[in-house]
Amino acid sequence: MSEEIDLGGIKVPAKDWESTPESIKLVLMFLLEERNQMKLEIENLKEKLNKNSRNSSIPPSKNGFGAKAKNKPHRKPLKIQANRQKLVQESKVYEAEDCQELQIHEEKPSNCSSCGYELKGEDSTPIRHQRIDLPVMKPLVIEHRLHELECEHCGVKTRATLPEGWSAKSYGARLAAFVAFLSGGSRQSFRQTQMFLSQVFGMDVSRGTINRMRQEVSEAVAGAVEEAMSYVQQQDVMNCDETGYRQQNKDGNNPDNKKAWIWVLVTPLVSVFMITLSRSQEIAKKLIGESFTGYVGSDRYSSYSWLKEEQRQLCWSHILRDFQAMAERTGVSTEIGESLLRKGYRLFHWWHRVRDGTMSKEIFIQAVELLRASMLQELQEAAAIEIGKQESTPLAKTVRTCRNLLAVEKALWTFVYQESVEPTNNSAERGLRFGVIWRDLTFGSQSAEGSRFVERMLTVNSSLKSQERSILDFLTESCVAAREGFKPPSLVPHL
Repeated sequence: MSEEIDLGGIKVPAKDWESTPESIKLVLMFLLEERNQMKLEIENLKEKLNKNSRNSSIPPSKNGFGAKAKNKPHRKPLKIQANRQKLVQESKVYEAEDCQELQIHEEKPSNCSSCGYELKGEDSTPIRHQRIDLPVMKPLVIEHRLHELECEHCGVKTRATLPEGWSAKSYGARLAAFVAFLSGGSRQSFRQTQMFLSQVFGMDVSRGTINRMRQEVSEAVAGAVEEAMSYVQQQDVMNCDETGYRQQNKDGNNPDNKKAWIWVLVTPLVSVFMITLSRSQEIAKKLIGESFTGYVGSDRYSSYSWLKEEQRQLCWSHILRDFQAMAERTGVSTEIGESLLRKGYRLFHWWHRVRDGTMSKEIFIQAVELLRASMLQELQEAAAIEIGKQESTPLAKTVRTCRNLLAVEKALWTFVYQESVEPTNNSAERGLRFGVIWRDLTFGSQSAEGSRFVERMLTVNSSLKSQERSILDFLTESCVAAREGFKPPSLVPHL
């Protein structure tokens, strides 16, 4: 068999190549190089077009209409209990203390529906049918008329003053709290808040007054938010995430028009948000606390790399998406990705059994240690494949991902051994979603002061929802406390 020469994926007989004129060789080599470059670009473009929520950080809402996810390889379907009870949601029955006014009308039949005989007696368990409506709402106005009287003795005129503890502001604490609630809890703009107050309450409030109300409430809850930050930094486990935000330069605090970032720290009962003009490691240290000794769930972003690997839990949802991206590439990447995906799904299957109580923690740890050793070996074999520094082929992307995972391999398994640590960062991503919706609806903040309002309202809303406490009552109490010098309410649960 004659010898062959490999010309970048195309093999030709050696004797034919040697007899080819040099000018034609140069043209062929140029065309082959162009072909290989175009092939690489096509593969990269295909990978970009095929990105979805299962193989990248793209949210499911960006998958597009009619997009169907491919079947996950070797994943067993979840068993659904056949005897699952159906929950019937009943309408709430309001009592007198639940509403402003409860009108009760006793409807009794006068005659028998069968024979027409007159009916007497009482029904101890009548059917209660309630129709809920809204009253015509008008503002509550308290007017103090400050009279001026002239002294008969010396002729000096004296004007009366407001009662002690009465604020000179033209709006009450509950109205200010409600405006902040509309802006924060309901994500309403200045114009929408102004329209709501006009249409529902018949109140004519300027946008400037609305802004003053927002800032008053923001300052009133500032201490509670700081206390919440201190509380979160003292917990055993927290989850972190961050995403882009917009902060304009209306106040001159962002002259370079830097991109802002909204961060969230999540614990079971308290979540804290912060908006910064940086996504650096220094910001992460400030938020988490350099002396933090607990466990942090996050993605693989470098801002968290200062933490010890033993303290970190990397999000397995992100890792499975990386494995899925590998499996959807061509060649060796497909084999590597599908094998790692099978191990990842097996890990979650065991984890769900541990949570359901059908698998003991001891057996789970033993099984994971075997799976971990096998996955480590596969990652090492993939990372050992030689690639160029600037190479951008699908295989090169797979190799780099495996090398990155090897560098933080210990942080993949913290949840296996530590109680209360989850394998995913879903709680932080869910917490951040509210801020993302606010950003997209309002286009961010106009100033640093506006960003402070946003982060404080997000902290108050998320924390109180987790604790099932009234947001409006908390904002009102905070505003009253700030006006009258009382101790403000706390976001920290007192167990």
